[in-house]
Amino acid sequence: MKKITVIGGGPGGYAAALHASLLGADATLIEQDKIGGTCLNRGCIPSKIINYSAKILNLIKKASEFGIDIKQPPLLNIKNLITRKEKIINTQIKALLNLIKANKISFIQGKASIKDNKTARITDNEGKISELKYDKLIIASGSKPLQLPSVPFNKNTVISSDEALDITDMPETILIIGAGVIGCEFASIFSLFGTKVTIVEALDRVLPIPGIDQSICKTLSKEMKKKGIKILLNKTVVSAENKNGKIKTTIAASLPDTKNSETITTDKVLVCIGRKPNTKTLELDNIGIKTDQKGWIVADNQMQTNIENIYAIGDVLGPSKIMLAHCASYEGRIAAQNAMGIKKTMDYNTIPSAIFTAPEIGSVGITEIEAKIKGINVNGETALFRTLGKARVTGEIEGEAKIIFEANTKKILGVHIIGANATDLIAEGALAVKNKITVKQLAETIHAHPTLSEIMGEASYKALFGI
Repeated sequence: MKKITVIGGGPGGYAAALHASLLGADATLIEQDKIGGTCLNRGCIPSKIINYSAKILNLIKKASEFGIDIKQPPLLNIKNLITRKEKIINTQIKALLNLIKANKISFIQGKASIKDNKTARITDNEGKISELKYDKLIIASGSKPLQLPSVPFNKNTVISSDEALDITDMPETILIIGAGVIGCEFASIFSLFGTKVTIVEALDRVLPIPGIDQSICKTLSKEMKKKGIKILLNKTVVSAENKNGKIKTTIAASLPDTKNSETITTDKVLVCIGRKPNTKTLELDNIGIKTDQKGWIVADNQMQTNIENIYAIGDVLGPSKIMLAHCASYEGRIAAQNAMGIKKTMDYNTIPSAIFTAPEIGSVGITEIEAKIKGINVNGETALFRTLGKARVTGEIEGEAKIIFEANTKKILGVHIIGANATDLIAEGALAVKNKITVKQLAETIHAHPTLSEIMGEASYKALFGI
């Protein structure tokens, strides 16, 4: 029986261990913290729990629009919210541990490092060191928040996304550095809770990510401004200092030139400028595992590193791949299959993204700009949520769905949605892109009425007939 060891118990790691076990391997999963990794404990799940409460609070505040009178203004009980968050996380942790046990996966709590290409070294919480032999190793050690040198974390007034999820008092004001996915999601959350939000981005748009269509970014920026979020683009943070329990941040157009700089004083500063790999304690150099200049492990699309029996998946691969939980899970499956001798390759072109801003964003496949760069002749067609009866019913009329399709074949190459439930609606777009469906096939698919899914039918119908 082939021995496969996985370092890291996040969504990539436990998926890899589970799939390896299902394929007949003697699978071992090593995790130094809680099972579930960043996603379950400090990322996807806790942020969505808090996000959902923010949306409920906002909906209650608008109850009069739906013919419901609320006699007293709704108030956030942050203590109860955090308690609910912890309860849900603990329930998920127990379910994962039961799943691991049911599939006869050995689970070891401890810090893992690599002794050689056949041996892992494990240090438990008491400092006891043991060794574990393996035939194949899958590294899924993840990532952690990146610190800005000019604004170091202090876990009080200057925080990372980790601390933002355990906040006990909602600040009146907050400055968010970085308008990427994490920064924009937290901007929406804090804004819905009533915090005055300012977001600073060094580039020229919010969500400056290649896979997000620019029209989506413009719509999000407009909707954020409607909610009172102040957006400062093409700006960088020069310095920050604590002053009378608050933090005074200096912002300028560029570094090192600080002319025309401005200062903003807020209760907290949330730094969301990216992440860095959890590789420091792995001792990758012991066997010469290749990394890039920033320390991200280099792997091919079969998830194999430069060492024949060593694979890597998930966030530890960095932005050269796709740093999303569901992508890591699929990479885990691919790595496990290849480790067991079943040749499989990742297709990153059909990985959907889900961004939980207000409104939500779902995206999959190519954008118009990417198509032009690649020399692909495409057209794009857009449908607005405000045309849907269901959107009028729920009062969520903001947003649009855009379909990118090949001009000659009409094959769908990309779908980009911003609006209510976009993170769920994008599944149809992912199916279309993955299976090379044409706009004609999608337009001829009957969408139930009245539903928000009709947005896909509307966009494809316009793409088919040009109306």
